[in-house]
Amino acid sequence: MKKNKRYGLVIGIFLVLVLALTLPLLSACSSSPTGTTPTPTQATPYKIGITQIVTHPALDANRQGFIDQLTAEGFIEDEDVVYETRNAEGDMSLAATIAQSFVSERVNLILAIATPSAQACVQAAKNSGIPIVFGSVTDPVAAGLVDSWDNPGDDVTGISDWADVKTQIQLILEIVPNIKKLGVVYNAGEVNSVVQVDDLQSVAPDLGITSVVTATAPSTADVLTAAQSLVGRVDAIWVPTDNTVVAAFEAVVKVCEDNQIPLFAADTATVVRGAIGTPGIDYYVLGKECGQVAARILRGENPADIPVAKVQMTDLYLNPWAAERMGVTIPQSVLDKATQIVGNETAT
Repeated sequence: MKKNKRYGLVIGIFLVLVLALTLPLLSACSSSPTGTTPTPTQATPYKIGITQIVTHPALDANRQGFIDQLTAEGFIEDEDVVYETRNAEGDMSLAATIAQSFVSERVNLILAIATPSAQACVQAAKNSGIPIVFGSVTDPVAAGLVDSWDNPGDDVTGISDWADVKTQIQLILEIVPNIKKLGVVYNAGEVNSVVQVDDLQSVAPDLGITSVVTATAPSTADVLTAAQSLVGRVDAIWVPTDNTVVAAFEAVVKVCEDNQIPLFAADTATVVRGAIGTPGIDYYVLGKECGQVAARILRGENPADIPVAKVQMTDLYLNPWAAERMGVTIPQSVLDKATQIVGNETAT
């Protein structure tokens, strides 16, 4: 009997030890549903570097649309994501320095706004594995950012602001039908601008324009002089989506108002600032599309597999008060097609 009691005591102690070891394991297993694995979470907020080549409304709208869309996608600022925002203010060497700093900081993603900033980031981030989303880039292939529109390659993709130049020039001719010599102010150092000017020179003869007269502005300080050089030589002036010229756009407006030269542009934001009009894109919408692409990448998609997209030209901005100050009356048939009538009678 004593031996049996001894065995019973040993077995009892053994069972207690087994229960003590297995209960925590059973408890841990019961904390997640059967057959599932807990979803991994980002331990710290994603860090996104945002760089733009210069300050002007279109690029600013691109940036804000991007941030707003990521918020809508569930990436809450200062909780899920933090933004490092930099601006080169037209300085190409500073654009390169900004890009390199993002790589050194090992940001999780870069938003590069405009062609020069995108080029600097692609160069700096080569082989780093840091994904780059570009916005407000006209021709990413010509700029050397991607291999092709459909298959970007590497860690780069984005949204283009490619606008149909022929459609823009057709609007000019609807408003001022007798134009034969069309002037262009642009920075020949910006690939995006060169692409647009080449396109203009290609389509101009079929539209009855006999001469495209160019004036280059390597920096914002040169914009006024470039515009003045066209006085007496052209019937109207058109400005592409050129970051340098748009940053100093008021200088071109002054020259055109003082000399009664009709001024048109490729960027709807410049119509608000004094151009007569343009069909174009909404840069805030472009920014939101950049945000959609960034969200896909942060969730695990490979940027090389995301084709570069173009924003649709859905807007027609007209500024009849700017037109009046340049001696032009916009036909009612054109005004009736506008999506936005901007400007005011007292603007100067």
